[in-house]
Amino acid sequence: MSEGSSGTPKLKIGVLLSGSGTNLQAIIDAAQDGLPVEIVHVISSRPDAFGIKRAKEAGISVCALDKTVYANPEEADARIVSQMQDAGAEYLVMAGYMRKLTPVVLNAFPDRVLNLHPALLPSFKGAHAIQDAWDAGVKVTGVTVHFANEDYDKGPIIAQRAVPVLEPDTIDDLEARIHATEHVLYPEVLRLLAEGRISVDDERKVRIA
Repeated sequence: MSEGSSGTPKLKIGVLLSGSGTNLQAIIDAAQDGLPVEIVHVISSRPDAFGIKRAKEAGISVCALDKTVYANPEEADARIVSQMQDAGAEYLVMAGYMRKLTPVVLNAFPDRVLNLHPALLPSFKGAHAIQDAWDAGVKVTGVTVHFANEDYDKGPIIAQRAVPVLEPDTIDDLEARIHATEHVLYPEVLRLLAEGRISVDDERKVRIA
């Protein structure tokens, strides 16, 4: 296993995405700045996702799936597992991946699938979290990184960071601030994983050493 500049062994991750890949880019940039992480493979659920270009430009192997592959979700996930295991991924990182993972993936990578959610879970679950928080008129929302499980947006929470809703904000302003926070928090969590400081206890709560 290769090591980062700090001597910490590099954590090998596979990234799942569906869109522009800004969180993938944040991880790529952080890795170039010393984050002890190696992205060994990227899989996109859409062949037109801009994240594919980001992966290729960084020299990362990438596979693009399409909706015909997902006609059978279990078979699609078996394909994901096979590719990620062949690439040597230790953890899977969902970075704007808009497909619900089946137990095929979750059982192959138990407590090793990370998801990023643009709200402070358990508040505002689902695909429209930023809009839902905005519509609710909350003064604080945020970002959650958690382990994925079979219950949508309910896996053990690893880290959260609050994002204020400011008086002059438009929803676009809030969304930009949330995404900027994601780009900082996700690499921080990956560093903790690489350093072996994250565990899940018997009560299914995350402990950070």
